Amino acid sequence: MTRPALLLDLDGTLIDSRPGIVASIRAALQDLGHAPDPAEDFTWMIGPPMEQVIGGVLARWNDDRTQLAVDRYRANYTRFGLTGNAMYPGIEDAVRSLAETHDLFLCTAKRTRFAVPILENLGLAPLFRGIHGTEDDGRFDDKAVLARWIIEANSLTRAALAGDRLHDIEAAHANHIPAIGAGWGYGGREELERCGATVVLDHASQLPDAVKRAVLF
Repeated sequence: MTRPALLLDLDGTLIDSRPGIVASIRAALQDLGHAPDPAEDFTWMIGPPMEQVIGGVLARWNDDRTQLAVDRYRANYTRFGLTGNAMYPGIEDAVRSLAETHDLFLCTAKRTRFAVPILENLGLAPLFRGIHGTEDDGRFDDKAVLARWIIEANSLTRAALAGDRLHDIEAAHANHIPAIGAGWGYGGREELERCGATVVLDHASQLPDAVKRAVLF
């Protein structure tokens, strides 16, 4: 019998990447000549593709240079943001446990070229059957499309998706698979419940049991 599968988000689910991402956002805005408020919390920008959110920030200065801002963000992230990550408590044990019984696939809005070295540096890459994210041509900027591609390309018949933001839950719904909410991430329980997560967890240690129940292991 084919093993059940789990599609896992990265930022806010496996890792707390806020320090590196926010520093790269601030640096990108400064590169374009803006002075973001030092006290502003940019956590709300973490999760969706940067192209979808940074334009709203630029609009404050009547600046429509979205692509330039994204390019500067990614250049800065390459230079110093990649190392600003830490695994959430309990997530490594959870992933290692799940890898024994499930096929794991990364399904992230982060560029694949960033996601691969992050998982390699954390020692998690060998546990994943596939590491997939957005690409420079934009074809996987919609997480539902990316999830569908992973499911179809690997002929997955039993799968769930775990993530911390509404985009993850919507992607699971669009592909008719269980949506497991990572309540320890950036979206929070209220957002995950509002968008209809199948279950919302409070700690990463709960993930293996929740996944096994969701995909009828």
